[in-house]
Amino acid sequence: MECFEVVGGTALTGRVRVTGAKNSSLKLMAAALLAAGRTTIEEVPDILDVSIMSEVLRRLGCTVAFRPTGSGSGVVEIDVPEAPSTETDYDLVRRMRASISVLGPLVARCGTAKVALPGGDAIGSRGLDMHVSGLEKLGATVVSEHGFLIATAPTLVGTSIWLDFPSVGATENLVMAAALATGSTVIDNAAREPEIVDLCSMLTAMGAQIEGAGTSTLTVQGVESLSPVRYTTVPDRIVAGTWAIGAVMTRGDVVIERAVADHLVVPLDKLASAGAHVEEVEGGIRVAMDERPRCVDIVTLPFPGFPTDLQPMAVALAAVSTGTALITENVFEGRFMFVNELVRLGADVRIDGHHAVVRGRERLSSAPVLATDIRAGAGLVLAGLLSDGVTEVQDVHHVDRGYPDFVGQLRGLGVQIERTTRP
Repeated sequence: MECFEVVGGTALTGRVRVTGAKNSSLKLMAAALLAAGRTTIEEVPDILDVSIMSEVLRRLGCTVAFRPTGSGSGVVEIDVPEAPSTETDYDLVRRMRASISVLGPLVARCGTAKVALPGGDAIGSRGLDMHVSGLEKLGATVVSEHGFLIATAPTLVGTSIWLDFPSVGATENLVMAAALATGSTVIDNAAREPEIVDLCSMLTAMGAQIEGAGTSTLTVQGVESLSPVRYTTVPDRIVAGTWAIGAVMTRGDVVIERAVADHLVVPLDKLASAGAHVEEVEGGIRVAMDERPRCVDIVTLPFPGFPTDLQPMAVALAAVSTGTALITENVFEGRFMFVNELVRLGADVRIDGHHAVVRGRERLSSAPVLATDIRAGAGLVLAGLLSDGVTEVQDVHHVDRGYPDFVGQLRGLGVQIERTTRP
């Protein structure tokens, strides 16, 4: 078991560079399947999930190479064959939910796909109903057999699709499928996240015709074929938000290079309400804190609301702030699973359904804790910085899935942290 050992009492200070977004890079890699030839994607984070997606694509017949460029990022080159395989392996897909994003491109390009039902973080049920119903409206036949989704569609035909919830994954799969459909597709109540805009930008560069990216209505005019491109991934707003919250928790001063303030309007506003100094600087944002933060209430919502992926860090922030905060989780019902671990560090948190009542304490106490998912692991490390000793965070392979060079970047901000192995 690999662990992080974090020494408490250090404020985050200095500069940190944000790579391309994990939640975008994986979908851009899947989108490469829509065009034969070499697609090159820059600013891809050097993380475990990118390695898993690379292997998913290799088993579909692609040649994939990752070339590190420093600072936790790299360039991915994907050579897609004229006739890729159409079946993904369960042993890979179960490790990362984003693997389901190959479903739409494979059906659109090859007329069939057999994709294992995915795994991923333990943060609640995330059904594929909207993926399936959307593809069926485009003309596909989709069945579930022996742990696989099997979709067939000799021809996809444009249609109108209404999503019951602005699902990021469903929006991505459907816009990729619609890009090669016959006629026009309108996706209403579509997700609006920056990662959706990023995917639509890359598809447009490949030759797709898409209008409305960043709004709740996407209009896709299908084209006969797409071409491979060279594209740069949007900066990771969740990693940027993690460093911003960490600066406020520890009363530090951090410049987050490449962070885009417009992608973090609500989180940055909440940090300002907590007493932080937040400003845009050339090439990024600066977050500084001189005193103990004030508690602020937070409600997670789809973009442009407060991101659910930053909720664990928000709970950790409230745990060391003055006053009492109400944190409401509206996206993933299992996102509070990590709270029991935070309580082991001395946090005063009470859960009531999808609400958490957090009473702030000035300091926490060190203890061994378990990372239950990517963001929970990062939140527990930040909480460890406010402990009175050395906090051991276990199962850190989760963190590896979302944060490139996590230990190195923390050390660059002045943190005493070691990666260790336990029997």
